[in-house]
Amino acid sequence: MRRSLRKLRHLAVSATPGLVALAHYRRSWLPRDLAAGLSVAAIALPVGIAYADLAGVPAVVGMYSAIFPLFVYALFGSSRQLMTGPDAATCIIVAAALGPLAGGDPVRYVMLLELLTVMTGLLYLLAGGLRLGFIANFLSQPILTGYLNGIALLIIVGQLPKLFGYVAHEKEFFMQALEFLERAGDGHPPTMALGGAMLVLLMLIMRFLPRLPGALVVVLTSIGLVTWLGLDARGVLVLGQVPAGLPSLAWQGFDPSVAKEIMTDAAGIMLVSFTSGVLTSKSFARRNGYDVDANQELIGFGASNVVTGFLQGFPVTGADSRTAVNNAMGGKTQLVGIVAGSAMLLVLLFLTSPLAYVPITALAAVILVSAIGLFDLAALRLLLRMSRREFLMSVGTTLGVLVLGVLPGVLLAVAMSLLWLLSATSRPNDAVLGKVHGRKGYYDVVDFPDAKTIPGLLLYRFEANVVFYNADWFKMRIREVIAAQTTPVEWVVIDASPINVVDVTAIQKVGELREELAAQGIKLHFARAGHNLARFFNPSYVREREKAGDMPRFQTLKPAIRAYLKYQRARGRVLIDPDQVDPEADSSAWQEPVKVPRKKKKKARAVPLPQEPAPTKEAVSQEEDAPPSSG
Repeated sequence: MRRSLRKLRHLAVSATPGLVALAHYRRSWLPRDLAAGLSVAAIALPVGIAYADLAGVPAVVGMYSAIFPLFVYALFGSSRQLMTGPDAATCIIVAAALGPLAGGDPVRYVMLLELLTVMTGLLYLLAGGLRLGFIANFLSQPILTGYLNGIALLIIVGQLPKLFGYVAHEKEFFMQALEFLERAGDGHPPTMALGGAMLVLLMLIMRFLPRLPGALVVVLTSIGLVTWLGLDARGVLVLGQVPAGLPSLAWQGFDPSVAKEIMTDAAGIMLVSFTSGVLTSKSFARRNGYDVDANQELIGFGASNVVTGFLQGFPVTGADSRTAVNNAMGGKTQLVGIVAGSAMLLVLLFLTSPLAYVPITALAAVILVSAIGLFDLAALRLLLRMSRREFLMSVGTTLGVLVLGVLPGVLLAVAMSLLWLLSATSRPNDAVLGKVHGRKGYYDVVDFPDAKTIPGLLLYRFEANVVFYNADWFKMRIREVIAAQTTPVEWVVIDASPINVVDVTAIQKVGELREELAAQGIKLHFARAGHNLARFFNPSYVREREKAGDMPRFQTLKPAIRAYLKYQRARGRVLIDPDQVDPEADSSAWQEPVKVPRKKKKKARAVPLPQEPAPTKEAVSQEEDAPPSSG
């Protein structure tokens, strides 16, 4: 019984790191956490209202999504600084996913929204239970940058009609941009004046007064202008009545006909939002000298989304702008989130009446500034300097989002990441190895042109795993290296130290290569092959191969070289062991470096081999110094 209680306690402690941190709270942290919490609330509330419009739901839904995740993440999250809440990219994905499924029915839209949010949270929890935190690295940084840049451009173009006060008819990005150029002059003058003023005000605050809650200042200023000047009576659209009080817990229902589509959309939202959210979490944890657990972040985001879904909110993730405010104000623990959530909850319960006069154009200004911040031009410049290839992949992802749309853009981002991975590993670097005077070990003869090799012995290193998509390249490269020699190769020893994974295709290709080389009188051996290479194969098959001994291997390169030297001595040839004699002392035994056929690489020379008669069967049988291990 006591053991069960201890296990239960350990499980509770590991699942709720925020609760453990609050249990060890220091009073000296309280002033900073209170100030940071109020500052976060001042930013999060107007942003939540603005992002609700982006997600296509009433303003109060944005308030729910800004408030309740903060309480949940404070218990389950592993970051001390991260603030959860609405995210621009997530909101636009939600709108793109649910718009076609809802068919213009707002009641159905809310039902689907709850289902999507809960499903996203459940996928998060499933991934956390399976410890799939590594998926945060699935989208490469250039691909993620390109995707978010595309989202930013979509948001900017989509908000321009609301800022200028005209009704947009186009849905596609490029058509919306053309429509803006044609109709910008036909906008509503009071709306344009108010929206432009709020946009300039917010940008000035962010530039010169970054600690000031700019979004809150803009919202309060715009409310004051609307009520003082009566702008709502002059055609400026306002938010309208915002219902006060807590949301109901009534489940709107489940439509099995759209379950497949919702599941797909939830998976896309989870991938994008977790990747961006955990990057924010890790970034601020690094600044404050601690680490976050990516698997626990999955649990924290999952619990936040499940609770938010049942409370009529939309999907949330880590919010970089609100986290930055928390960090700038010196917030120490997740009490900041609890304070921020409590402050916004009081507004929801008692102070929603003034929100009815928030102008839509002011919210558009808030969203536009957020979208401009989302577009990472500095990262593009850095990519252009670092790698033109990855720069083009990033720009290609952006164009894909603009042309194909938000949800296909997620699939495109995943496909581009896979394409980059395959392109980087399908044709990896390889090397022919030689001995460098004055250095231990064996080195690439291209990097060290003075490296010496042993006549007839090819030491080859393939610097990647050998699997289905590069096994043919591995086989072809060994053929090319052998064919490039001006002297016959008798032994090929593969340095397998960089190879950590092989699959069935690789085993089959190596078997074909071994038979092909044997027909040419060339022996194939392996050195430094780790036992971990067998972990993806059935133990019975591994034992069978070891018993057959058809693929000799050596622990290191030295025993392989000595076995080859003994093999040559049995044939009447005397070659010098490079580990025992300085090769510079006998240049006749060490001729020229091996020729490596490789595009755009320095041309190396080949080792001539003295012409000798063919070995007898008796000599061949005495080829090695000690029997190599087999596998």
